[in-house]
Amino acid sequence: MSARPNTATVESAAVESADPCCAAPLPVLGRDVTVPLVTGGEVTYAALDYAASAPALQRVWDDVAAYAPYYGSVHRGAGYLSQLSTDLFENSRVTVAEFLDCRPDDQVVFTRSTTDSLNLLAATIPAGCQVFVFETEHHASLLPWRDARVTYLNAPRTPEQAVETLERALADRDPYGPALVCVTGASNVTGELWPVKELAAAAHAHGARIVLDAAQLAPHHPVSVRELDVDWVAFSGHKLYAPFGSGVLAGRADWLQDSEPYLAGGGASRKVARRADGGVDVEWHTTAARHEAGSPNVIGVYSIASACKALTEAGFDSLVARERHLIATVREGLAEVPEVRVLSLFGDDAPRVGVISFVVDGWNSSHFAAALSAEYGIGVRDGLFCAHPLVRTLLGSDPQDPGECGAPEAAPGERSLNAIRVSFGAGTPDEHVERFVRAVKELVRDGAQWKYRTEDGRCVPDRG
Repeated sequence: MSARPNTATVESAAVESADPCCAAPLPVLGRDVTVPLVTGGEVTYAALDYAASAPALQRVWDDVAAYAPYYGSVHRGAGYLSQLSTDLFENSRVTVAEFLDCRPDDQVVFTRSTTDSLNLLAATIPAGCQVFVFETEHHASLLPWRDARVTYLNAPRTPEQAVETLERALADRDPYGPALVCVTGASNVTGELWPVKELAAAAHAHGARIVLDAAQLAPHHPVSVRELDVDWVAFSGHKLYAPFGSGVLAGRADWLQDSEPYLAGGGASRKVARRADGGVDVEWHTTAARHEAGSPNVIGVYSIASACKALTEAGFDSLVARERHLIATVREGLAEVPEVRVLSLFGDDAPRVGVISFVVDGWNSSHFAAALSAEYGIGVRDGLFCAHPLVRTLLGSDPQDPGECGAPEAAPGERSLNAIRVSFGAGTPDEHVERFVRAVKELVRDGAQWKYRTEDGRCVPDRG
């Protein structure tokens, strides 16, 4: 049998069709989209909701478009396109491992999202494992551990306190058995960076393992599994400038190999045979395929690999430097508005990524976000950001106070248990954050120009 076809054809076509990377911002889809304003006219849309889903890099879209004519099923096809797609799929696994600086024995498993990755890991933890998670986590990290004994840790107010809190909890655990710590790399609410390396050292010193939720970290900063010394890392493609609903769980293989497959089906099994008693014997794969049953999302996986390459080639040093400039622009602008309170755990000087949440005195957060969209063409997020315990802690509210993720019940002008989040990244032009700061100041000073009402739990312009 001849060797599988080389994927150079696809790779070359993608490179030739892609726009050359500019220094900053990186070209993204939608950068020229215009939207109507309720006050009349149109404006270029300012996408400032990167923490929910970042726009796809033009480079990623071009790579996918170049590959699309060669699309085929992977691993089980004898045809040219199937073999080429298999090479592309497995080479993408190598690219992601390099992007994360994985150890030689680590496995890279492709999933649907960060949520899916952490639920997969939750399904593999050994019996009796105790899980430690801070209340500050996104629900993707907070909720998957339903079959484990979970210890929820209070929100720390300094990075040092986070490490001390974890050390005490691990030292006091009873019985002293397997343990797993789950921690975010960068908060999806405050953008603050967490002391991952120190938390990993604390976990390992007490015989525990640690998984890093890098959904908000990987798009903004380099993530090295070796340097941080984490056991696993999880992230989503749609926050890494890659569309199509794919994610990654990368790290140690032993728990993954020792557990039942996350999904049972084709691709996860090496051999299936009927028994004399009428049952079925199954031999499962010991590679990453064990947890990748079904036909994989080849395009989604390839888009993640393309994004990893694009960010690496652009250089995180320059990306981080430019993002710091954008962060300073937003924070300095908001600091000039006394009615604005920026939410923070670790304080103003804490290092952070481009995610900033705040509340405005006298404003319902949904009303404020709606006005930014309808009157200025600025897309932000309002709500509890799928991190309800953290936002409630930051707002100093009672845990039973009403408030939902992106679906506030309060009408315009009424108090709501919600915040406003602005987030940005490698594709954000200076003009977008400058327009945002200007809009905040004008809305606080002059009020909204339009009337708004609550409809299906959302604040929307009243069009009469």
